[in-house]
Amino acid sequence: MTSKTKLSEILSRHTSDFAPVIAPGLRGSQVCRLDFTAANTLLQQTDLKNTEAFNEAVNQMLQERHATIGVGGYFEDRFIYRRSQHFDVAAESRNLHLGIDVWTEAETPVCTPLDAVVHSFQDNDNFGDYGPTIILQHELEGVTFYTLYGHLSRASLEELEVGKEFRKGDRIAWIGNYPENGNWPPHLHFQVMTTMEGRSGDFPGVAAASDRAHYEQICPNPNLILQCPLLPM
Repeated sequence: MTSKTKLSEILSRHTSDFAPVIAPGLRGSQVCRLDFTAANTLLQQTDLKNTEAFNEAVNQMLQERHATIGVGGYFEDRFIYRRSQHFDVAAESRNLHLGIDVWTEAETPVCTPLDAVVHSFQDNDNFGDYGPTIILQHELEGVTFYTLYGHLSRASLEELEVGKEFRKGDRIAWIGNYPENGNWPPHLHFQVMTTMEGRSGDFPGVAAASDRAHYEQICPNPNLILQCPLLPM
């Protein structure tokens, strides 16, 4: 059994134990699924390097669906990363999204779904990067794993320290606005990892196709925690 399979099975046994990461959760009529693949004609016609124009396009997608929260993205093959050289690795671009995005208003509180300690944090301050990022460490049934929260506000990192403890449901951060959130339309990148692979304050959230098998083994489906009925478990 791989570490991902083991963790996925553990998370599946605790579906009723998780607090919402974004209050009031992702089950209501205010939530819709958004598509960031090349099939999205609106985004194809948008200057994605212009964050204001990109933000207007995201807001238009939400308004058309009469929603205030958009979700999706786990292992979605996205074309939108062409907006930044941050996602280019040698001759191959990174396009596979390893987490789930929650697109909603800046300053929305972000909470931990389980008891946690702060593993690491930093401001990944590059165009198209995470911006302020927090990584929490959790334990369930004796198994340690990690959750990553990207595109936060800089205020989220104030008075934070490695080892700080949070209880389930505690606010840990706020969704950031551009440009401080890595220059993205406001959203939370939420990701689960079985290992940090020696990293601190950062972890790939987008992978090249050639690395898919590796990340499929260490990045379980975040919807096992988020519990959004619009997304596969």
